[in-house]
Amino acid sequence: MDYTPLFKPASLAVVGVSLANDRHPANVIYNKIHLRYPVTAYPVNPRGGVFKREQVFRSIADVPGPVDLAVVAVRAELVPETLAECIRSRVGGAVIVSGGFAEVGRADLQERITAMAREAGFPFIGPNCLGVYAPGYFDTFFLPGERLVRPSPGKVGFVSQSGGVLVDQMVKFTEQGLGLSLAVSIGNKALIRETDLLGYLSRDPDTQVIAFYVEGFGRNEGRRFVELAAAISKPVVVLKAGKTAEGIRAVSSHTASLAGDYKVFSDVLAQHGIAEARNEFELTCFCESLSHYPRGIEGRVGVITVSGGHGALVSDILSDLGLRLPRLSEGVQAEMRAGLSPSIREIASLVNPVDLTGSSTDEDFEAAVGALGRSPEVDCLLLLLLPYSPGISSDLGARLSYVHQQTGKPLVAYVPHVEKYRILIEGFELNNVPVASSIDGAAYMVEAMRRCKPCSLPTQ
Repeated sequence: MDYTPLFKPASLAVVGVSLANDRHPANVIYNKIHLRYPVTAYPVNPRGGVFKREQVFRSIADVPGPVDLAVVAVRAELVPETLAECIRSRVGGAVIVSGGFAEVGRADLQERITAMAREAGFPFIGPNCLGVYAPGYFDTFFLPGERLVRPSPGKVGFVSQSGGVLVDQMVKFTEQGLGLSLAVSIGNKALIRETDLLGYLSRDPDTQVIAFYVEGFGRNEGRRFVELAAAISKPVVVLKAGKTAEGIRAVSSHTASLAGDYKVFSDVLAQHGIAEARNEFELTCFCESLSHYPRGIEGRVGVITVSGGHGALVSDILSDLGLRLPRLSEGVQAEMRAGLSPSIREIASLVNPVDLTGSSTDEDFEAAVGALGRSPEVDCLLLLLLPYSPGISSDLGARLSYVHQQTGKPLVAYVPHVEKYRILIEGFELNNVPVASSIDGAAYMVEAMRRCKPCSLPTQ
């Protein structure tokens, strides 16, 4: 099946637009696309008429010209005929936002539309979903445009069984400054499933990281998903629901999914270098980190800070995650010390974490990052920057990014995310260095790289 009409349509029809209820989901979708996006949108309702001075077509067959995508927002029992009409009219694909299928016990109705589509080679997303968000191009969410938080175009493709989780994650991505290439809410995933979208996004030139919120798989589908994820070159991040008995029950009632054995699934993800996030916060951190550094690391971290307390806090967090802070050799310490300002040369602690003290300057950070970047004793650098230190300038982010580019070693920074420090943060971000808004967030960014390195399987 060709998925292009689903994600890059030139025209679409919204089926179910009401002439009497402007809060109807179809109206919300149509109004938003018609007024805010470049895609041509047509309203469809069997009664016809005029909606906000635009002709309402009685059927998709009456729409002038080709229709790439149908957004279906009608009662569940009307969906089969709507789908049949789409197929007869050679529509490219559909997003079925309508609920009332397997999630409420109507597996027969869901199987009916799935069989129709499969026989005709007609792709559709859903049912019981929000559908597609393509940044700057269109979205099929039945959420008012003024309430929707829209991440900017970016490198992360995100697939979610839950529309609510997807929308909430879009808020978190925006807060972190993380962009999306594509976001898809698949709901009951009657036809197009995670494995299908994994293949599509692996070929999408705009996507560098692929993330999933997963509730459950069909029989043997989880194994197939892991095999495909492990075979592609892009990093894959998974947030799994249904880890407990209570979660499994919630999953079943939400999208009629089989949650499966969580521990087995989690172990297999780790073995194959697929990064499992334990919560939404980790998912955001992992996606940002891996969009900059897609390759795996061993997990030896060099920490540089101006605060011994921050160094102690992050040491605990890194150790709990299974990351290591190796004690730096005398040779690396000597190289670092030689580049430091005379005022801190004798008081800085250089064993790891490297505490440059509150008297350090930009030049001291450059010396420390350069020495650790060249050292084979660590494979990732984590900077804890406190911009209130008097010797640190707003140019430090850009200056350290330049040093980082010379060594090529992954670098993650923590800087408090407030407007006062925006220039410092942008100095990193504009040079492709991820910046966390918290200490634990920075640690999770490092952990993401380690989780993307396949585990050594035990010998038989």
